[in-house]
Amino acid sequence: MVMDAPSEYERLREAQRKAALALDESVHAQLARSCSGLSPIALALAHADWALHLMASPGRQAVLAQRALDLSLQAWQNLGANLIAKVRNEEAEPDKDGRFADAAWREWPFDAVKESFKAVDSWWREAAQQGGGVSHHHQHMVNFFTGQALDALAPSNWAFTNPEVLRAAQASRGRSLEEGMRFFLQDLREQLSAGPDTPAEPPAPLQHVVGKDVAVTPGKVVFRNHLIELIQYSPSTDKVLPEPVLIVPSCIMKYYILDLSPHNSMVRYLVEQGHTVFIISWRNPDASDRDLKMQDYLSAGVLAAMAAVKSRSGAERLHTVGYCLGGTFLAIVAAALGRLARKKTERTAKEQALIPADLPELASVILLAAQTDFTEPGELGVFIDEDQLASLRQSMNERGYLSGRQMGGSFVYLASRGLLWGRNTRRYLLGEDDASFDLMSWNADTTRLPARMHSEYLSALFLNNALAAGQYRFAGATVALMDIQAPMMVVATTRDHVSPWKSVYKIHLQTDTHVTFVLAEGGHNAGIVCEPGRPRRSYQIASVEDNSGWIDPDDWKAQAPVRPGSWWEAMHAWLAERSGAPAKPPAMRAEHVLCDAPGSYVMTRYAD
Repeated sequence: MVMDAPSEYERLREAQRKAALALDESVHAQLARSCSGLSPIALALAHADWALHLMASPGRQAVLAQRALDLSLQAWQNLGANLIAKVRNEEAEPDKDGRFADAAWREWPFDAVKESFKAVDSWWREAAQQGGGVSHHHQHMVNFFTGQALDALAPSNWAFTNPEVLRAAQASRGRSLEEGMRFFLQDLREQLSAGPDTPAEPPAPLQHVVGKDVAVTPGKVVFRNHLIELIQYSPSTDKVLPEPVLIVPSCIMKYYILDLSPHNSMVRYLVEQGHTVFIISWRNPDASDRDLKMQDYLSAGVLAAMAAVKSRSGAERLHTVGYCLGGTFLAIVAAALGRLARKKTERTAKEQALIPADLPELASVILLAAQTDFTEPGELGVFIDEDQLASLRQSMNERGYLSGRQMGGSFVYLASRGLLWGRNTRRYLLGEDDASFDLMSWNADTTRLPARMHSEYLSALFLNNALAAGQYRFAGATVALMDIQAPMMVVATTRDHVSPWKSVYKIHLQTDTHVTFVLAEGGHNAGIVCEPGRPRRSYQIASVEDNSGWIDPDDWKAQAPVRPGSWWEAMHAWLAERSGAPAKPPAMRAEHVLCDAPGSYVMTRYAD
């Protein structure tokens, strides 16, 4: 009895500890859910850091008080100038802010409402920029969420302060507001039906059907494992370049972002230029995949696809293209293969297990809007710190995955002025239904990420920047991007909130191979999906030659030539320069064909 007492006591203590931990996790999950998945503790710490430094800075307070007076006077001057222009019958220039571009915003009293808001908006954004003392991450969070709050309060978002809404309501005799209310109630029902305790309903049909309207480039699924399907596209030319092109899209998105409608499909464009194109279609995971790791995505995903391309095409050399997170995966794999090529010893057991023995040589590596250094992750950095990752892990552990709805909500935050408030104004106040085009339909076709893989990805890459720091390990060895031997083309976009171009540009600091850098007009998706013939598109392209030294990104941008049109054409020319002579297309053997493209994995959809 004496010997059993400590054992019973320990069991009781362990049970209490588990119960307390479960209670804490439940409370934290509820708090995070009430803050749209964000950690309220992280938000409170950031704003407390800012507020305490402002309270201890009387000089800063005096400057802000003077700035409030200056902005008020500026608002009155703008109103006066607008009135004088009306008296003189002069045409006033439209407001540069698209929310106030309509001429009605220059009429009383809406011009006063607009100018007052713009003064308040400018003052708060300056006040949020505290400066010295506040940590960089906290300052970033305060700036970001101050902007979110100000964008929410804009007079364009409210019926009685938006002249366009009032004009539409008057012209339609209230029908626009009636339609807007119908849309609001419809969306509200969908939100309530997606609650954590509500059984999930089947997802709404897509406006553009996969395999019928989008993802229609002819091809076959020629390889499948538990993580990917590999699609090989049918040739459309008599001869093709001998090196196939393997595209590695991000597992955060459905692959057909690069095979949308026929007119804007990168896949179709490359096929028509005489390339044999393969693309990975990632499986959309469920709760049973919670323990999939990043190394699974590298090994069973990217490397398995490379081996399959060689066996299906017979090619000894391979061009590779990686988009977003797929580009990060591709860079890791290219570095691991470069290290293996330099090794003089036999492969270790881990290398044999994770890296196939019969792989093609990399003829080139093209990265599209893909980061390898995460010290400047753009607006996504707002959501990444220890406390917020802990909240996210708790949420993922309940389900076993990060849901598409959660991911989509984060991306809406990054461009809330257009994706949230602009949409709400059009839909709920003007009664206009959402525009239907292929990119928006693709955006609604959400994907999941396994809990373990997503946690590793955020912790290792975003939080600790392990890849750029030379601390990320794969196949039993540290990955060094300096080991990449293949020539690289790296493409960034000017308005990318996910992979800021200056962050992407840092690849020059991490590699010791030829890099051709391309800076394209547009955002993370629209800048990449940039087919020839699209109006008002341009790009800059220049190579950092060997022994030329480091060139600052702003200096690079100032001196790189601007070319009108689509950067796809430059990519094709760049690939052609690094390819052999055209030959007959490789045969697609019947024993390799599993089904027609777009395959089955891309069809898996979930309500959450």
